[in-house]
Amino acid sequence: MTKVVLAYSGGLDTSVILAWLREVYEAEVITFTADVGQGEEVDEARQKALDTGAVEAVVSDLRREFVTEAVFPAFRAGALYEGYYLLGTSLARPIITQGMIEVARRFGADAISHGATGKGNDQVRFELSAYALQPDIEVIAPWREWDLKGRADLVEYARTRGIPVPVSPEKPYSTDANLLHISYEGGILEDPWASPPDDMFTITTDPRLAPEEPEEIVVSIEKGNPVAVNGERLEPVALLEELNRHGGRHGIGRVDIVENRFVGIKSRGVYETPGGTILFHALRAIESITLDRQVAHLRDELAPRYSEMVYNGFWFAPERYALQTLFDEMAESVTGEARLSLYKGTATVLGRRAPFSLYDPDRATFEEDKVYDQADAGGFIRINSLRVRPPTGSGEG
Repeated sequence: MTKVVLAYSGGLDTSVILAWLREVYEAEVITFTADVGQGEEVDEARQKALDTGAVEAVVSDLRREFVTEAVFPAFRAGALYEGYYLLGTSLARPIITQGMIEVARRFGADAISHGATGKGNDQVRFELSAYALQPDIEVIAPWREWDLKGRADLVEYARTRGIPVPVSPEKPYSTDANLLHISYEGGILEDPWASPPDDMFTITTDPRLAPEEPEEIVVSIEKGNPVAVNGERLEPVALLEELNRHGGRHGIGRVDIVENRFVGIKSRGVYETPGGTILFHALRAIESITLDRQVAHLRDELAPRYSEMVYNGFWFAPERYALQTLFDEMAESVTGEARLSLYKGTATVLGRRAPFSLYDPDRATFEEDKVYDQADAGGFIRINSLRVRPPTGSGEG
């Protein structure tokens, strides 16, 4: 290898990997830090990479791409993995990999590298995405190659090579953040009976301490995409940030699940997804009055398949593209407004309206109407009962 592009966060793992690639592969290392909304660490990463020996340190703001090319398409699809997970980490990985491949092409790199372990999903997501975008790219996954076993080994490796190590106490869990969510796993959370520490959560208020009065919020949707909050039109990144602020203040979007990793291991994940949770409920509310019954049911049948594809790393696979085309076509009619109440960890739909609503109050009313003959239901039921009625004949013939 002569040049390697490393997905770099500036943390202990990727700082050690940077030095390890230079030492073991004798490679020129170009670090790539993608800003997908993770916060302060982006600003520090570039200089730290150069100080640790990178020949180039590229930082790219991919927040808009993340929201418009990954988050919104997934929400149009109704994506929800195993009934709870809104796929925050899963959606970020293909966008980050896309940026890595672009940097690799720009600098003529032979390979890319990442800090994902050999037990998790991220290694699959990074590498499947990379091969889909650049079939001949080489991938170096240090955690599958080196003999370093854990944090203590990494700290010692860094110390002996003069790599700065964070002096703050280690948190008893690992985190991953972006504009859609923050995830927590490992450490104390490896015991599925143990409660998450109260001070672990960073973007949502403890629901017990949230405001005593509910807050009403109106989310406007056009063709399956959110466009406004409380009547104010916002760009995609700003809109998701605004929903995060509203949801975080009221403790919306905390989830604690044991999920099935693609590699076959069950893993506990704790997530904060405040804005995404509000958006999910808002979309469902508007879909309920704008989607035809059979279309809605078909979408809900296929959404788990789509979610599994995304979770397992097949974002750039033909089957995901095919389903996305179908879901985007379905979302063409999903335009309207949803009114929700945010209160102590819950987002409750209060109302929904749409310019082309399929809801017909004249048909739905329990009062007298002139558009529906109730006697017609008798024949409808009798015909539908034919296949569930036991045979009445002798059974001969």
